[in-house]
Amino acid sequence: MDYPVLSFSIWLPILFGVLVLATGNDRNATVARWIALAGSIASFIVTLPLWTRFNYDDGGFQFQEGHNWIPSFNIHYHLGVDGIAVPLILLTSFTTVIVVLAGWEVIQKRVAQYMAAFLIMSGLMIGVFSALDGLLFYVFWEAMLIPMFIVIGVWGGPNRVYATIKFFLYTLLGSLLMLVAFIYLYHQTNSFELVDYYMLPLPLSVQLMIFGAFFMAFAVKIPMWPVHTWLPDAHVEAPTGGSVVLAAIMLKLGAYGFLRFAMPIAPDAANYLSGAMIALSLIAVVYIALVALVQQDMKKLIAYSSISHMGFVTLGLFIFNPLGMEGGIVQMISHGFISGALFLCVGVLYDRMHSRQIADYGGVANKMPIFAAFAVLFAMANTGLPGTSGFVGEFLVILGALQANFWFAFLAATTLIFGAAYTLWMVKRVYFGDVANQHVAELQDINQREFLILGVLAVATLALGIWPQPLTDMTHATVNQLLAHLAQSKIPAGM
Repeated sequence: MDYPVLSFSIWLPILFGVLVLATGNDRNATVARWIALAGSIASFIVTLPLWTRFNYDDGGFQFQEGHNWIPSFNIHYHLGVDGIAVPLILLTSFTTVIVVLAGWEVIQKRVAQYMAAFLIMSGLMIGVFSALDGLLFYVFWEAMLIPMFIVIGVWGGPNRVYATIKFFLYTLLGSLLMLVAFIYLYHQTNSFELVDYYMLPLPLSVQLMIFGAFFMAFAVKIPMWPVHTWLPDAHVEAPTGGSVVLAAIMLKLGAYGFLRFAMPIAPDAANYLSGAMIALSLIAVVYIALVALVQQDMKKLIAYSSISHMGFVTLGLFIFNPLGMEGGIVQMISHGFISGALFLCVGVLYDRMHSRQIADYGGVANKMPIFAAFAVLFAMANTGLPGTSGFVGEFLVILGALQANFWFAFLAATTLIFGAAYTLWMVKRVYFGDVANQHVAELQDINQREFLILGVLAVATLALGIWPQPLTDMTHATVNQLLAHLAQSKIPAGM
């Protein structure tokens, strides 16, 4: 079996997205759903060779494909992946199947357009994780905004226009600075090739500006404090599928950007600014967790929880040791499963009650015991319960932080307390106690489709929590190679 795996992974979901669009109006909604499901499953299957044929001992780029795209400007269609990109691509294709199933009965209007948006977005995000040419990366990076903009803007809540404009402007403004950085690097190397950028010696002053430009693009996407305010608005207004993709994959694009671009291209600047990055990460971990404590809307609470957990990721990346960096990557994958599942749980309740307010619930476990079991499992995973994937990433990052500085580890570990506080507060009020009102008394437990979705995510969460070795083995060589590249920097870390 020798075929261009990455090109198939990118263009197959996009092709199926176009086919779904071709089904037209809602009279063909059933056909659109089945084509979308077939397309998402096929797209997931074609990404599996990235895992089965991956060389764990090679820290460089594998499955490379290269073709001339715009020869006059030395721009190439150049794809390749390493141990950091492969898990994120598999997470993307897996999540797309979940999202198509999640919208199966829920979306009744413009079904074809809804399903197509997620399939096309999946292909574009895989393109972001695969691109080894700066301009190709930028094209995929900007293009993926459009389907998400449409998803929130068309199927979102009452304030969807405000949320979409805010989401779009924040991301676009940050990305324009990244384009400026690419243009500067092109003038220095006459190339958009990433490998050429890695080899380019730059003075610290220039590296600081390049790192700053990348920081604006990637920090907004993560989102880091203080450029995080677009995320709660986007989550609250987005339909369930939009929230799942936003939390499970889109937030990871920013962390991936730091690993792929900002840190290796500007290693001196990354070392010089590591103290500031750690400080911003710890603010997100502690302060945003406290903000989550006072939320009355379930979606907002989970959105702020996501910001706090992504602070853990950036902390792990910038303490510059293998435990921290591998822990950050494990946390990215784990957060993809857990946050996606939590938003799906909110979606299950919202479909039945049309409310996300915690105060409107109470005693749900009495009427929906199977659903409540899943919801509590994911809530516990969100707090970092041992045996779930949420524990592994946080534990590794805390161990890595302890190697760097005791106080980094101490502040990071407070998230285990605050995370338990806001999560258990929500669980107690929503799922336990007496049945709060007549609407809760009329609730029906989850159907087979919902059971399948939550069951698959529960298995993934427990499997990664009990046996994380396949993931850490995959990332190990790439992480060591990146850390060796960063260690060549002349500036001590943390200064």
